[in-house]
Amino acid sequence: MFLVTLTFSDNRAQAAQHMDGHNAWLRQGFDDGVFLLSGSLQPRLGGAILAHATTLADLQARVAGDPFVAHGVVAAAVAEITPARADDRLAFLLD
Repeated sequence: MFLVTLTFSDNRAQAAQHMDGHNAWLRQGFDDGVFLLSGSLQPRLGGAILAHATTLADLQARVAGDPFVAHGVVAAAVAEITPARADDRLAFLLD
């Protein structure tokens, strides 16, 4: 499992012109079954994504394809998580 953080850069002003592409990129991640959750980092620092069912290399390639990343609107970081315990509702993440 992975945690992706997308932290706004100095190029944040270009976010509006790439928002449609970023939203389409997010939808594709969910449609592909890779993204489990996405949301904003507060206070207005960027966003975060919880991802699974992928490899680090594949996820890094996917993240590089985000228009926000490609156009320098955000800086991306990927952290790998090795789940050890989970609430029963999230037990599928332990497989």
